[in-house]
Amino acid sequence: MSILEIKDFSVSYLGDDYVVRAVDQVNLHIEEGVSLGIVGESGSGKSTLMLGVLRLLNERTSKTEGEAFFAGNDLIAMTRKELSKVRWAEISVVFQKAMNVFSPVHTIGTFLTDIYRVHRPAAKAKEIRKEQEELLALVNLPKQVLKMYPHELSGGMLQRTSIAMSLMLRPKILVMDEATTALDVITQNQILTEILEIEDKLQLTRILITHDMSVVANFCKKIAVFYAGRLMEVGFTEDVLINPKHPYTRDLIKSYPTFAEDGTGTVVRIPGTMIDLKKPYEGCPYAERCSQATDRCRKERPLESFVNNSWSYYCHNPLEGGRADE
Repeated sequence: MSILEIKDFSVSYLGDDYVVRAVDQVNLHIEEGVSLGIVGESGSGKSTLMLGVLRLLNERTSKTEGEAFFAGNDLIAMTRKELSKVRWAEISVVFQKAMNVFSPVHTIGTFLTDIYRVHRPAAKAKEIRKEQEELLALVNLPKQVLKMYPHELSGGMLQRTSIAMSLMLRPKILVMDEATTALDVITQNQILTEILEIEDKLQLTRILITHDMSVVANFCKKIAVFYAGRLMEVGFTEDVLINPKHPYTRDLIKSYPTFAEDGTGTVVRIPGTMIDLKKPYEGCPYAERCSQATDRCRKERPLESFVNNSWSYYCHNPLEGGRADE
């Protein structure tokens, strides 16, 4: 069952004399309890998609079209008051650069208390303190953190605190936008492992936005591949990574470094650069970089094709039984 259903969703950034189509008619179903990893190159529209769905973009410099249904209600059609009851309480976000999230002149405890009281104004101090300590324990932090200032915590501790903050109201969906990118590999692995355990305890549905294919491979049940604002392929992670249907998915997998037993590594670079989204184009946005492209790819937009009910792609010339390492 879908917990979040995104239909014909587009986001455009509005300049003085140009328009950037950052997300272009995306259809995506997020199933309850099934973690989803959204991957793609920088500028592919991953973050913009979720920021648009949650209406966190500046409405004066952006335009959103389409629908996004959560619990049967369209987030895009909601009033600001209605939407305020969904954010944090039902859908919460962990942003990257955790240091920038917290007030430098307040302790962590004060900061978390203020946020909690915005949504639970009648809550008593004892209740709030108990909730805070339980959440810190969930992310493996001592309660002493509540008395500390942000500059006294390491990057990993700040990120854990940011995650605890996002879970305060027990949301149904947790969006992690490049939330562990700035951390070292060991700390990143520890935090993501903790998140897996938290998901089971709190019955969360997680959406992980990242450019790191290995993170999705290890920590997400499904994967959605984005390029130039469009969805290229979506399906269960193991299926897609072993036997990708879209050439871009294959090329993205091959561009991830691999290492031999002797320590030498190889990286297969994707030729060319992403198209300029300020300029209108026809067909598939990946056509100019794709080894499978034909004239049809450059002139006609691919429609959604299905491998099965949970796996689909947008390509005129899909890979037939090909593996990512071929």
